[in-house]
Amino acid sequence: MNLLDTTNAVAISLYTLLSTAYKSMQVVYAVPANSSSASQGLVSSGQLPSVDVIVPCFNEDPHTLSECLASIADQEYAGEVKIYVVDDGSRNREAVESVHVSFSRNPRVNIIMLPENVGKRKAQIAAIRRSSGDLVLNVDSDTILAPDVIAKLVPKMQDPMIGAAMGQLTASNRSDTWLTRLIDMEYWLACNEERAAQAHFGAVMCCCGPCAMYRRSALLSLLDQYESQFFRGKPSDFGEDRHLTILMLKAGFRTEYVPGAIAATVVPDKLGPYLRQQLRWARSTFRDTLLGLRLLPSLDRYLTLDVVGQNLGPLLLALSVLTGLAELALTATVPWWTVLMIVSMTFIRCTMVAFRARQLRFLGFSLHTFINIFLLLPLKAYALCTLSNSDWLSRSFTPDASNKGGKQVPTQPRAESNVAEYSTRSAPLRRFNLARDSIRPMTPDVVCNDE
Repeated sequence: MNLLDTTNAVAISLYTLLSTAYKSMQVVYAVPANSSSASQGLVSSGQLPSVDVIVPCFNEDPHTLSECLASIADQEYAGEVKIYVVDDGSRNREAVESVHVSFSRNPRVNIIMLPENVGKRKAQIAAIRRSSGDLVLNVDSDTILAPDVIAKLVPKMQDPMIGAAMGQLTASNRSDTWLTRLIDMEYWLACNEERAAQAHFGAVMCCCGPCAMYRRSALLSLLDQYESQFFRGKPSDFGEDRHLTILMLKAGFRTEYVPGAIAATVVPDKLGPYLRQQLRWARSTFRDTLLGLRLLPSLDRYLTLDVVGQNLGPLLLALSVLTGLAELALTATVPWWTVLMIVSMTFIRCTMVAFRARQLRFLGFSLHTFINIFLLLPLKAYALCTLSNSDWLSRSFTPDASNKGGKQVPTQPRAESNVAEYSTRSAPLRRFNLARDSIRPMTPDVVCNDE
């Protein structure tokens, strides 16, 4: 039993040291630098680059798709914007036909109908090869953009060495359930700590799919590699955002984070869809971490700590929890040292985040610790053992409208699905009044109200 106790103590101690060092440096580097107005300004509309917005969709709810396209059509950007909606062989085309018809009247909108489902990655590529803009903005079909997203991202892309930039993500359905509230806070942390710290070194490791802009010239040079990703001899068709970001970094381009470019996306409101989503993401992260290891010698040493902290940290925590549970089962002894360390770190972290965000709701993020320990850690272990599995786990056609955030799960069309009845601004603005609160301390230049 001494072996269990020793292993438990060593594992939790190493986890505490690693996590403290990693998170402390992350917070320091995540503090936004004061950028000069010159670097953010574009001289005249005649010099503005053209932007192609690509929206792949598969069995999307008509109302959700309409809100997404309306938010893109209403972008406050003086340059040329073209929108490419790629229907990836949806089986609810009759339901979304009214949306296609309504938006196709806009000369900037192009509707591409693929005869069969080929996956998000190939749907994106189909539009990329038909478009010609200087910059490409990938947007998920269940995402609503703030009116100034393009105007915020384009200045960052003026530097020719920047290949990609992502905006800040929030949960458009944050108020639905306790889980959506936790995910919204999780998104805030992922964006304003993890991505913000990585952007300090020009190496955001994953430009997230709901809102990411790419330089066309860089994108075209990597398109063949992006399209033909394999893992252990099998095609890999998820985790496209992380893989494309790694390819950009390997090619020598920088990747950035723009906190003022806010996008609200639908997140799962039930544990089942959430865990399936996390399983896909875990597999993608493990796969591309192997690819990203080759990059680390050319990047700042903090990025090495970042990779170690994200991958070794959970393993140490899992080992500590397993040995603690074994000790409890075999000796009826509570591993108080482990419990004390986990509780203390959770309290300190949530308190610091609440202070940085100036929102007391982040104290409630402590509940995520239970999800992480009892659900996400076992799920990551399973993902590591099943890396060759490329099943999306959510592609079956189902009319269950309650299964939000699955990205691939359709819903029955709502009665108000005719987009001619919608105001093109009312729904997006209603959601963004909620979504913007969380970033005010991080981006004082953004006047706004909100994983």
